[in-house]
Amino acid sequence: MDSGDIAWMLTSTALVVFMVPGLALFYGGMVRSKNVLNMLMMNMYCIGIVPIVWVLVSYSIGNSPDGDGFFGGDWIGNFDFIGLKGMAGDTEGLVFVAFLMTFASITPALISGAVADRLKFSAWVLFVPVWLVLVYSPVTYWVYSGWQHGNGALDFAGGTAIHVNAAAAALAFVLVLGKRKGWPTEAMPPHNMPLVMIGTGILWFGWFGFNAGSAGAANGQAVQALLNTFLAAAAGMVGWLATEKLRDGQATSLGAASGVVAALVAITPAAGYVGGLAGIVFGLAAGSICYLALTLKTRFGFDDSLDVVGIHGVGGILGGLLLGLFADSSAIPGGGFDDGLFFGGGIELFLDQAVAIGSVIVFSFAMTWVIVKVIDAVVGLRVDDETELAGLDQRIHAESAYNEGPKGSVVA
Repeated sequence: MDSGDIAWMLTSTALVVFMVPGLALFYGGMVRSKNVLNMLMMNMYCIGIVPIVWVLVSYSIGNSPDGDGFFGGDWIGNFDFIGLKGMAGDTEGLVFVAFLMTFASITPALISGAVADRLKFSAWVLFVPVWLVLVYSPVTYWVYSGWQHGNGALDFAGGTAIHVNAAAAALAFVLVLGKRKGWPTEAMPPHNMPLVMIGTGILWFGWFGFNAGSAGAANGQAVQALLNTFLAAAAGMVGWLATEKLRDGQATSLGAASGVVAALVAITPAAGYVGGLAGIVFGLAAGSICYLALTLKTRFGFDDSLDVVGIHGVGGILGGLLLGLFADSSAIPGGGFDDGLFFGGGIELFLDQAVAIGSVIVFSFAMTWVIVKVIDAVVGLRVDDETELAGLDQRIHAESAYNEGPKGSVVA
């Protein structure tokens, strides 16, 4: 890496860190006002605990330069970098430790949206580091050090490793945790749409580092990834709003924000592997299909509070499968990967994508189910009914997001 590449990777690292408070605002605006600080805390806690666990052990478990580490040829694991062992003076290595640490930080934060309004903070404190080591780290190894050396599945910036992984975990979590009091008969609309829109803007901004930074250098692939990211997000907003208008007769600001995020999720696995107008196709498909997928939770009766499964799960699956159709090595300087079905590569890549996605869903769901069950037995998962009714901010954190006087005036 030359100095320009290092500068770009440091910038990308900072951009992805910024996504975590962006996600906190995005989620925080969507919950009820009595729980907004709890949601912000759940997200910000991930920036606190994950980097520590990452440098101590998780980076070493999840990354193997030769594809022969954890759950690979060396069954005892890849502990070459545990506690950053032997990395003093390794500028390039440390750059990727930091960059990948930001991905590890935001992945469990995604799960928080599914369990909003009724989870004990103490349970979340335990869940995040345990899930990081037992689920996120091995999945990261399989996707980036194992499968891309083996069965040919592709995931440029985390569609499978991050979004599908988090959504499968979220589904397992909410099935164990149970529904919010009053759901689905009681309306629970977002309490602050300006926060949601600000969070969306921060996520969109940070996602340029998320996707274009995954090229690992300031090169042509990074440029293509950035352009794909921009086009997909724009098309996702249009696709969601058009579908929403046709189906419900209204185009909403929440729909615009959701369409952007759904499309960003969908383009993530493919950002550095497709060219031309593929980004628009990914965005339009994600905006419309993820909107329709939101009916799944009421149809099947699982209370995914902020639609992590419908947006991150469905969006991640959609993006990974579309990659099997649209991958185009001729569009990317250097190429070096298999083409998709629409570009002469046959059906093999599509099938590899399906196998990889399915494997992560099964593993993440099963492991998360076990982890959550154990935590439930140790400290309990749900707050009591009185706390859920009064709000988690006051009862758990002894704070209120909006301190008002007797007539609604803000208290200084």
